[in-house]
Amino acid sequence: MSADPALARRLKGLYAITPEREDTERLAREVEQALEGGAAVVQYRAKHADAALALEQARRLRDLCRAFGAPLIVNDSLDLALEIAADGVHLGRDDGDVRAARVAMPGRLIGVSCYDDPIRARRAAEDGADYIGIGSVFPSTTKPQAVRAALDRLGDARRASAIPVAAIGGITAANAAVAISSGADMVAVISAVFDAPDVRAAARSIAVLFPLPETGTPHA
Repeated sequence: MSADPALARRLKGLYAITPEREDTERLAREVEQALEGGAAVVQYRAKHADAALALEQARRLRDLCRAFGAPLIVNDSLDLALEIAADGVHLGRDDGDVRAARVAMPGRLIGVSCYDDPIRARRAAEDGADYIGIGSVFPSTTKPQAVRAALDRLGDARRASAIPVAAIGGITAANAAVAISSGADMVAVISAVFDAPDVRAAARSIAVLFPLPETGTPHA
């Protein structure tokens, strides 16, 4: 059992992960600019927002992403993903059982953080995951203490799981191509997009490294 094929086809390109923002209007504006720049997938990540703010922001981003035809994935919280009818959920080591999430979210996307472990990647795929995250592939300002994953782990995880792999951790326009050539189907980015003075241009500089989904040719 896996996600709807129309959603699964979107798992290629820039995977934009939201920064912590208390200002919902600012967050929505920045996410819109990232989508205009070519973000293929958006993950709502809010480690410190209270329940009311998280619900408000997640609903706002769900509507925005739908307008652009991009999946919205909720980080950590299956309950929030279900409440807003998100396109998927991303689970870390302590965020719940993949099989239970698959039962709860038939046809929607499930991502799993696999750190530097191809065996965990294979098990996640067997349990119903649609994609996996490998990293930190470069030093990360968001998670400076994160365990590093060698770039060859991307290809190892792709072969072990046979599902798309998102590289995460310290990715910028300058090094994204290395992660892609090492086996990443997606590159997950926070700071290099949302801390940039021009969010749209920053997103575009990474999105252009991937071929267009339908044609297989690079972005113009």
